[in-house]
Amino acid sequence: MGQFSLFSRVALDEAGKLPLWRQPVALLFVMSAAMPLAFSVWNALLNNFVVNVAGFDGVQIGWLQSVREVPGFLAVGVIAVIMFMREQILGVVALAMLGAAVAVTAFFPSFQGLLVTTMISSIGFHYYETVNQSLQLQWIDKRRAPQVLGWLVAAGSGASLAAYGLIVLGWKYWGLTYATAYMLGGGATLLLALFCFLAWPQFDSRTVQVRRMVLRRRYWLYYLLQFMAGARRQIFVVFAAFMMVEKFGFDVHALTALFLINYVANIVLGPVMGRFVARFGERRAMVLEYIGLTLVFLAYGGLYHFDWGWSVAAGLYVIDHLFFALAFAQKTYFQKIAAPEDIAPTAAVAFTINHIAAVFLPALLGYLWVTSPDMVFGLAALMALTSLLLVAMIPRHPVPGHETVFASGWRPFGAR
Repeated sequence: MGQFSLFSRVALDEAGKLPLWRQPVALLFVMSAAMPLAFSVWNALLNNFVVNVAGFDGVQIGWLQSVREVPGFLAVGVIAVIMFMREQILGVVALAMLGAAVAVTAFFPSFQGLLVTTMISSIGFHYYETVNQSLQLQWIDKRRAPQVLGWLVAAGSGASLAAYGLIVLGWKYWGLTYATAYMLGGGATLLLALFCFLAWPQFDSRTVQVRRMVLRRRYWLYYLLQFMAGARRQIFVVFAAFMMVEKFGFDVHALTALFLINYVANIVLGPVMGRFVARFGERRAMVLEYIGLTLVFLAYGGLYHFDWGWSVAAGLYVIDHLFFALAFAQKTYFQKIAAPEDIAPTAAVAFTINHIAAVFLPALLGYLWVTSPDMVFGLAALMALTSLLLVAMIPRHPVPGHETVFASGWRPFGAR
């Protein structure tokens, strides 16, 4: 078991005999660190790049973000791909695609050019995320899932922190350019994807996954939570950072420093959040998340009516990001109620559901943003409240056959 060839296959139950760094969870950690190196650079520079270089307004950034979410809406196509390609291989290939597209982004500074590079990188990102979620739920034991997922959040945050830190220092002191930054971030992800392909064997999961679309009635609450999370997330991803540049004039190193603070907090609090979910359950974790997000989005809207200044906006942005880090509680909720063979197809279906609103919402809200930015954030607060009502339907101890509180009658938030 100590030796294996490039394409050797190892049963998941036998993987524990491998050196620690070649076990499945180690691969998940490397992949979790590889993805943010490209995506974080792209995300950190996007708003300044499109405003200062490409000359975008709110309408164009809305359209760009809508195009970026089309591959997420089509993530159900993963089911077709894994009919002839193993999930593990698909995840690595998708990582490589993301890295390559980000690396060349600065060479296409037009609306049409950014649409193309964004579409390619988005296919890589969304297919990677779909497969990664599936592999996490298949490879990590249910009893350890919240803690391990919390550490994976911290690992990804650490990689983002490194990327953002280099951008801040490079932009302020070393004359870093958009082209160099994109090439470094995308190239690092591309190299790590190659390493993931060469250094690990192919792991065979305990249960053969269904290779067709799966829609089960008993997963209805999970589907609704995914839909609302996707719609709400788009407002944060598209317009919160755009507000920092458009309204408060944040430059590249200031906005990136704000991202850096976010990820320092996630490195510290990611494992803590994992322990919180493990101890108190998914319902209480998500109740905390959605109450917090409702208040934050209402405060965002208040920035356009009260003279609170950039420091309040920056503080809200950090708090907002921390609440979104609790989103992995949805993963562990599904892991607890799912049939083992449903994980891969449901991950793909859930990603598509998550992106239904994402395809049209940024473009439509881009037009609303031009006339009333506070209404955009008011809509996000309403979505968070809706999610809070849905979370009230999650049992304290969800299992197959007891996916919602309706299986045994209504229970209030505090009931066990």
